[in-house]
Amino acid sequence: MIGVITGFAVIAAIIGVGWFIARIGLLGAGADTVLSRLSFFVLTPALLLTVLADSEPSRLLSPLVPISFIAATVSFLIAALIARVIWKRDAAQTTIVALASGYVNANNIGLPIALYVLGDTALAAPVILVNLTIFAPIALAILDVSTSGQSSVRRILLQPIRNPILIASAVGVLIAAFEVPVPAAVLEPFRLVGAAAVPVMLILFGLSLHGARVLAPGSGRRDVLLASALKLVVMPAVAWAVGTFVFALDPAALFAVVVLAALPAAQHVFAWAHRFGRHVSVARDAVIISTLGALPAMIVISALLAPR
Repeated sequence: MIGVITGFAVIAAIIGVGWFIARIGLLGAGADTVLSRLSFFVLTPALLLTVLADSEPSRLLSPLVPISFIAATVSFLIAALIARVIWKRDAAQTTIVALASGYVNANNIGLPIALYVLGDTALAAPVILVNLTIFAPIALAILDVSTSGQSSVRRILLQPIRNPILIASAVGVLIAAFEVPVPAAVLEPFRLVGAAAVPVMLILFGLSLHGARVLAPGSGRRDVLLASALKLVVMPAVAWAVGTFVFALDPAALFAVVVLAALPAAQHVFAWAHRFGRHVSVARDAVIISTLGALPAMIVISALLAPR
């Protein structure tokens, strides 16, 4: 339990550094954009490539994959039912609410949590792959069709293979699966660059928290609170139930899947909301609230489920 609390404290401290940097304007305007692109296109791909290249391929076939899929899908469906049927949101708005309810931040927060709390960054990789290969293409197709009236099938199909994180993950899996003998001199630069991914992502998130005004009037409070509740309560509960009663996981594995299910909504949700001009404030507030709430939620999960 002490190790878990220490892990959260490390994460909170680095996020605090990011917030303070933004507060004093140390990096100037546009720093978040630069760090975001650096993280997405360079640091995180390098980290995932080396982590997966060194891992056992069986890890990607672990129960974490179906449990993550089921837990997220349940949250998606509940959110979509309430937003569309009861609150009469349009298709694009419903999609944003659903994404905020179950599309987890497996990159910026998931990798640090996997490293500092669970002790293994490879645990976040299956969740990232499920997000990028299943949920993202479906969500983007719905948003594209509902906002433009037409969709480019070619663009939707090509998007996953143009994603540097997915490409690097695929390369790492292939190296591990076929036991490709990659010289240490080739992988070492990727290891050094990838080592910067986690602290940079945490600093970036701290930057994004500065100056945010949450739940302002007219910002779609009901949608935000619904998405946050589903994300922080329902999704981890479903993961626990499926992991316990369907897969009969051991305590360590169960703790890992529930913690990862409690990850906050991904910043991708805000980016997509902004791109398609739908429910932007809802996406932003849901990301902030679920992120702030994820820490106490995970502390409770740790107190209940962390292996003794």
